[in-house]
Amino acid sequence: MSPEENESVTSSVELLQKAEQALLQIFSGIDSQVKKNLKRVLTSFYHHRVGTHHFAGVSGYGHDDLGRQTLDQVFAEVMGAEAAAVRVQFVSGTHAIACALYGVLRPGDEMLAVAGAPYDTLEEVIGLRGHGQGSLREFGVDYRQLELTPEGAIDWQALAQAVSDRTRLVLIQRSCGYSWRSSLAIADIEKIVHLVKQQNPNTVCFVDNCYGEFIETQEPTAVGADLMAGSLIKNPGGTIVTAGGYVAGRADLVEAATCRLTAPGVGSSGGATFDQNRLLFQGLFLAPQMVGEAIKGNHLTAHVFQQLGYPVNPLPEAPRRDVIQAIQLGSPDKLIAFCRAIQKHSPIGSYLDPVPAEMPGYESQLVMAGGTFIDGSTSEFSADGPLREPYVVFCQGGTHWTHVAIALEAAIEAVGPA
Repeated sequence: MSPEENESVTSSVELLQKAEQALLQIFSGIDSQVKKNLKRVLTSFYHHRVGTHHFAGVSGYGHDDLGRQTLDQVFAEVMGAEAAAVRVQFVSGTHAIACALYGVLRPGDEMLAVAGAPYDTLEEVIGLRGHGQGSLREFGVDYRQLELTPEGAIDWQALAQAVSDRTRLVLIQRSCGYSWRSSLAIADIEKIVHLVKQQNPNTVCFVDNCYGEFIETQEPTAVGADLMAGSLIKNPGGTIVTAGGYVAGRADLVEAATCRLTAPGVGSSGGATFDQNRLLFQGLFLAPQMVGEAIKGNHLTAHVFQQLGYPVNPLPEAPRRDVIQAIQLGSPDKLIAFCRAIQKHSPIGSYLDPVPAEMPGYESQLVMAGGTFIDGSTSEFSADGPLREPYVVFCQGGTHWTHVAIALEAAIEAVGPA
């Protein structure tokens, strides 16, 4: 290693060490929140007398699966919901969300998105892109969205008069997705629900909860949301659940969503768990700790890249509202270099070289660093972004913040200062 390279490595290590010292108080607060969330999980396990007899799964139709039934009850209690359906048959968070939307909406209804444009993978579900695949629009569901303010916030004034008698469902996307905006706090979601219900008490308030579970000490269904959905290979799977998703909320709406997953008349009574119950319970137990570590990694990422002169969202000391940290790198070369550095320091596939490519459900080419134990989970420290201006990389996950620090050393060297 040349003297110049050695000096560069030293500077990146020092930068991270200073960031870690600066964030010690924030890290302590995160640990306190993890403890509260873990108590929620443990209390529910105790209430429902979870034991090893719940680990056995069933095959075939999946009838009379005691473990699955108990897990649904545990999950609902943890989420502050009336009911829940936790299923390995949901292939992704998008699939769970789509089942919820198709379960609630009927021809002639209107869906209103209140946090600007939805995540890319929902565009074809709604019918904003694609044709002939049975989108909501093709089934006669109208779509409208409220744009964010120039500052990237909810337009509260517009929302206060946006809901009509035809508005059957309001879509609330908690996470920023691939947008440069603040993700929503639980207090924001509670305010949205209040404003919507004032205008039309029958409107269903649905939350895309992906990347948001266990970030705060309450979930959207605990503050009035009627229904929510998310992925089990993200936050609530605790890094070990191999597949699946969930819906939670009002019992009738959960059942309607599961009727789209299975069939009308079957609903939540079907769905074999194939001996996955232990992982589902254990993942839920691990989830608060894993989310806490990811939040620490996000704070660290934001701190060091702001020091290097890059715009970051959220800011280093800002409260976290999901497990996503965005960095505006400003060029496709830096976006690719950043992802390659993260991939090189991933536990799985570190020898691979990420290249931009098309991805099902996305409009733009993506470059992704995802050396995770579960394909697509982003639970281990991951990074990705669409190849479009202003070339933002979105970092997620991190099973322990020390791994994030190691990967960031390489990313700093790869992209340099702004």
